[in-house]
Amino acid sequence: MNTIGVIGSGTMGNGIAHVFAQNGYQVNLIDIKEEALQKALATIAKNFDRQIAKGRLSEEDKTDSLSRITTFTNVINGVSECDLVVEAATERLDLKKKIFNEIDEAAPAHCILATNTSSISITELAASTRRPEKVIGMHFMNPVPVMKLVEIINGYSTSKEVTKTIEELSKKIGKIPAMANDYPGFIANRILMPMINEAIYTLFEGVGGVYEIDTVMKLGMAHPMGPLQLADFIGLDVCKAILEVLYDGFGNPKYAPCPLLVNMVNAGKLGVKSGEGFYDWTHGTKELVVSKSF
Repeated sequence: MNTIGVIGSGTMGNGIAHVFAQNGYQVNLIDIKEEALQKALATIAKNFDRQIAKGRLSEEDKTDSLSRITTFTNVINGVSECDLVVEAATERLDLKKKIFNEIDEAAPAHCILATNTSSISITELAASTRRPEKVIGMHFMNPVPVMKLVEIINGYSTSKEVTKTIEELSKKIGKIPAMANDYPGFIANRILMPMINEAIYTLFEGVGGVYEIDTVMKLGMAHPMGPLQLADFIGLDVCKAILEVLYDGFGNPKYAPCPLLVNMVNAGKLGVKSGEGFYDWTHGTKELVVSKSF
């Protein structure tokens, strides 16, 4: 593994590019918008500065790492010499299938195709390529430079050799891999999303307020962040979409999104990214202020 392609320069994409570049890999960061790429580079540089301030990195390390990132607005050019491509585009099946079809056509025959999806079927994405045995899930956690976990998901056809390669690569970039098989929600979201949904139901049914629910889970269960605060960080639209994947995949009503979650998404209250969810984020992310809606 020498050259890593990363498709999508948003929060997850720039974090993945950051980690690979920091660990000595050449990174081709690909996005259809040049302004998005420039914003991503600025974010990566800022995150390197945070590491420098904490004494975990030197200015020389930052300069060297940034020099290893090349940006592209053309997928074909960006993946043509890659050994691994990690897709980190918007969580939409139609878009991801289109991207996988494009990179399958343009990437070298030996190249492994990975997706950062948190819930979409690896097997279904692999079926849109001519190399299903080389398709795998690499579900990084946000923020990528900080979080140690990477959930590795085997599709139905993923070869054992590819799984082993990605497991070893994950360790080389300082991550701890956890292996999962391709069923709705994998491990992380199959466990996390029903908990978040239940917390929303607890609020919806008037059992407790936003502050009380999150405080119980933080102080009583030793969670670093309450489930409603976490939902705001993830994005309420993303939570709803993942719950729908679980509901569609298992046909079990316990996975159906809470009506309150559905209403909030329909109202555009998506959490941190929209400025309001269960909390009011217009003051920034350092200060927790329960939304006036509650």
